[in-house]
Amino acid sequence: MCHYVVSRPIKTRRRYRCRGADVEQPSLKGAIIVSSGIRGTFFDFIDDPWKHVGREEESARFLRDGLLVIDDGLIVAFGPFDDISPQYPGLDITEISGRIITPGFIDGHVHVPQTRALGAFGQQLLPWLLDTVFPEEARYGDREYARAGSDRFLDNMLAGGTTTVQAFTTTSTVAVEEFFEAAARRDMLVISGVTGIDQFAPEGSTSTPEEFYDDSKAMIAKYHGVGRNRYAITPRFALGASKDLLKACQRLKQEHPDLWVNTHISENPLEISNLLLAHPDCTDYLGVYEKYDLVGPKFSGGHAVWLSDNEFGRLSESGGAVVFCPCSNLFLGSGIFRLAKATDPDKRVKMSFGTDMGGGNRFSMIQVLDEAYKVGMLGNTLLDGTTNRITQDLAAAERSKLSPYRAFWSVTLGGAEGLYIDDQVGNFEVGKSADFVALDWNAGPSAMPWHQSLFFGDEGPTTMEQAAHALFAVMMVGDDRNVDETWVSGIRRYKKS
Repeated sequence: MCHYVVSRPIKTRRRYRCRGADVEQPSLKGAIIVSSGIRGTFFDFIDDPWKHVGREEESARFLRDGLLVIDDGLIVAFGPFDDISPQYPGLDITEISGRIITPGFIDGHVHVPQTRALGAFGQQLLPWLLDTVFPEEARYGDREYARAGSDRFLDNMLAGGTTTVQAFTTTSTVAVEEFFEAAARRDMLVISGVTGIDQFAPEGSTSTPEEFYDDSKAMIAKYHGVGRNRYAITPRFALGASKDLLKACQRLKQEHPDLWVNTHISENPLEISNLLLAHPDCTDYLGVYEKYDLVGPKFSGGHAVWLSDNEFGRLSESGGAVVFCPCSNLFLGSGIFRLAKATDPDKRVKMSFGTDMGGGNRFSMIQVLDEAYKVGMLGNTLLDGTTNRITQDLAAAERSKLSPYRAFWSVTLGGAEGLYIDDQVGNFEVGKSADFVALDWNAGPSAMPWHQSLFFGDEGPTTMEQAAHALFAVMMVGDDRNVDETWVSGIRRYKKS
C-alpha cells in the first residue's frame, strides 16, 4: 500500500463545538480558500433504512456523476457534478472512475494490541484471553513495541477502508499514547482510553483502581479533543472490574460527562453468571453498569449477544448503544446476536458494527458485513415460523435480513450515530470530515466481473438499484481487495499499490 499526502492550506480558522470536544475547524468567512474536488460515483445515506422497510432506497443517496468539494479536510459542497462544478471554477479535481465512493467505514469495537494475535486458536472467550491475548497485550508496555503495533493496526484498518475506530488499548499509558499519536499522524478520528481491569487477569495486564483513575486523568488532559482524538472511559468488562474500579469509572464520568464509555456486555454465558455472583444486587449485566451511572448517550456495549428484552428496552430509553461483532461472536462461539431485537422500532437501540479484531478474525468491515448477513439470516429462520409457529414474528424476521442498504448504513452513518459522532462523519453532508472509500466493484475473485454483469454493463452502475447490487456483491463475495483507495480528511490518500 502506498501513502500519498496532499496538503490544503487555509488562512482563517474558528472554534466550534462538536460532540465531546472543542476543536478547531476552518471558517469560510474572510478566508483565502484553496479547495479540491473529487469527481466520481457516490453512494451514502441520509436516513436509517430500517425505518423504510420495503422502500429502503429512500434512505440512500446515489450520484452517478457527483462532485465532492473539500477544504482543509471538511466537505464544503456535494451534489451532481453539473450543478456544483460551475460554483467552483478552476477547482483542482481528482477524478475517481470505475469505483463507488462511500463514506469511510466505522469500526465501533476493536482491540489495538490484539493485531498480532489475529486468528489465534481460541476455544472460548476466557481461556482464549488467558492463553493468548493477555500475554501479547502486556508487551504494549514497551514503547517501541506499542508504536510498531499501533502503526500496523491502523495501516490494516485503512487498507480495509476503515477511517474511524473506537478501540481498546491496554492498562499501560504507553499503549494509549502511541495509539493516539499514530492516529494523529494519519488524521484519523479515534475514540480510545486506558483500559480498566484489576481482576481475572494475570499480573502485567492489570492496574489498581487508583492507577487507572490517575492514568485516565492524565490521558484525558493530554489527548481528549486534541485534533480528532476522543477519549473513552474504558472498563474492559464488568467481571474484570472490581467495585472500586467501577467507582473510579463513575467518578471519571461525573467529572467529564462529555466522555465516551466503551466496554463489553453480555458476550459469554459463563461470564454473565460469574458477574451476577459478584453483584447479587443486580439482576442482569446492564444493571451493573447502571449501578455506577455509566449507561446513557456515548455508552457502547460490545457484543450484547445475551441481553434480555428488558435490557434492550432500558438501553433504548437511555440512549446507550450496542456494537454487533459477528466475526468474534462466531469465532469464539459466543452466540447469535439478535439483530431484530436491536432494530425493534418500538424500542430501537443505537448500534454500530465492529470487527472485534483479534477475537474477530478479520480487519475488514466488508467481511464483518459478510458474517453479519449470515447471522441475520439465522435470526430470520428462527423467527419466520418455519421452526416454531408459536414464536413466529414475521416483522422481526424481516428486520433480521441485512440488505445492502442496511449493511452499508450500519458501517457508515449508522455506525456514526451509534457512537454519537454523526455530526462529524458518516455521510457526505456539508461540514463533515471528508473521510471516504473508493470501492472497486470488480475486484476480488476472478469471477466477480462476470457476476456483476448480471446487473449492469461495462460502464458500471447507473442507478441506485444497480449500485446496491454492486455493493451487496462486494459485501458477500469480496474482501479488502475491493478497497482501492481510502481517503482521510480528504488530504491523506492511501491507495493500493
